[in-house]
Amino acid sequence: MSQFDSLDWGGLAAVGAMYAAFLVVGARAARRVQGGPVAGLILAGRDLPLWVATLTMTATWVDGGYLLGTAEGVFKPRGGLLLGLQGGICFGVSLILGGLFFARTMRAREFTTLVDPFEARFGKRWAAVLAAPALLGEAIWSAALLAAIAATFGVLLRMDRTTAVLLSSAVVTTYTMLGGMWSVAWTDIFQLALVPVGLLAALPFAMGAAGGWDVCLREYFAMRSAEPAWSFQQTVGWWDVTAMLVLGGIPWNCYFQRVLSCRSPVVAQRHSILAGLLTILLTVPPLLLGMAAAGQRWPAFVQAALADDPSSALPMLLRHAVPYGIGLLGLAAIVGAVTSSFSSSILSAASMFGWNIYGQLIAPRARPARVTAVVRGSIVLLGAGAAAFALLVQSVQELWFFTADLVFVLLVPQLFAALYDPQANRIGSITAFAVSLVLRLGGGLPLLGLEPFIPYPELCAAVVPISPGEWYELSPGGVQAMLFPYKTTAFLAGVLLLPCVSRLTGRWDPPRPLSGK
Repeated sequence: MSQFDSLDWGGLAAVGAMYAAFLVVGARAARRVQGGPVAGLILAGRDLPLWVATLTMTATWVDGGYLLGTAEGVFKPRGGLLLGLQGGICFGVSLILGGLFFARTMRAREFTTLVDPFEARFGKRWAAVLAAPALLGEAIWSAALLAAIAATFGVLLRMDRTTAVLLSSAVVTTYTMLGGMWSVAWTDIFQLALVPVGLLAALPFAMGAAGGWDVCLREYFAMRSAEPAWSFQQTVGWWDVTAMLVLGGIPWNCYFQRVLSCRSPVVAQRHSILAGLLTILLTVPPLLLGMAAAGQRWPAFVQAALADDPSSALPMLLRHAVPYGIGLLGLAAIVGAVTSSFSSSILSAASMFGWNIYGQLIAPRARPARVTAVVRGSIVLLGAGAAAFALLVQSVQELWFFTADLVFVLLVPQLFAALYDPQANRIGSITAFAVSLVLRLGGGLPLLGLEPFIPYPELCAAVVPISPGEWYELSPGGVQAMLFPYKTTAFLAGVLLLPCVSRLTGRWDPPRPLSGK
């Protein structure tokens, strides 16, 4: 049988129609680009109404990892509600905290990107360094999203990885380049609508295949209650990741791009809080589908596949446990979630590069039309680069996890100080950045072969009567994982050092006033 014979042509036709609809919606929305070339493209002319801003923010956070990860966390034998709900609830709380403490201030000062307050407080050159983790995080997130959609297409449509990645990247990059924030916002609304429709349509069939609602839920909770309770160290490790997801979800430009696109500071604050509540609510469908996947009587070959890759629990469920047409609706939900976040991430990274790196540092006298052209060109390059990265690098997801915790460790203290500490200066910022980076790398990075060089468990044993060996556990992949909260430790070091060093060095490096654009 040839590769073409194995393809699901009906599913491919449905995907083609869906992608064509994305292009039509994005192209029509591109006509609304106004308010000056740069602001019109990257901030929708600062004219997003509350409901549009709320839905595009929700769509950005409800990505493929959100859906697949929620179902995976509930499905895994040592998972359960704490793992299944962790991502969705933490993302939602992050949006609520961002709305309460950051959105109104950023919008009131009329900044253009996340990097602008760093430029105002610490200078353009050091701000460019601070932009590096943000740019890297957005770029690798883009590649991780394409990898997720390729895996989903492979399970549901038997499409090869290269075709799935290139097709998805080309479609989304095209409409993002044409209309910027307006195109992204309106396609986000369409794509977000696919999520509850597709997953809720699949839910009754998935639960029925698992024995019905009562049987499925009763067996699931009985099975999880029989598992051993987490140790103290595992609980601490869970809170370490939770802190990273909640606080580390704030200093992303894709978040502030929507904040800064709102019509007013009040709308900016309200939309972030509403999006947080909606993000938490949308954990329910993938959570229940993960429970249904755990209750299925899978064939042996599916059990083997899920043992190797539990993140494919939701696609496997849609392929084997629901009718064909309903499975396509579920596929549309995953595709909508992934593409909405992919468009947001490449626009976000291109905006930071075009506005801050090119427009403020490389060519500060460039005309707005030139900056706009650079942003559009960067969107194309980032879309192509993300596709290449997704195809050539095997561990995209693990690399994105590392960049995400770098954003948490390095940028949260910097953003808070830039906005709210009038005595923060560049020396304090550099010191906090450097120390936090060393403390984070000291916990090791198995992905790049970096072993831990700071003995956190041994240092802790000198204060707390816990054996150092109890801070380690063997991951399912056979890699020894450290449960000690070294991420939060590195973050707290930055929080404490930046204001302290700034006050000690204020005589030599006077703090700069924070000014909007």
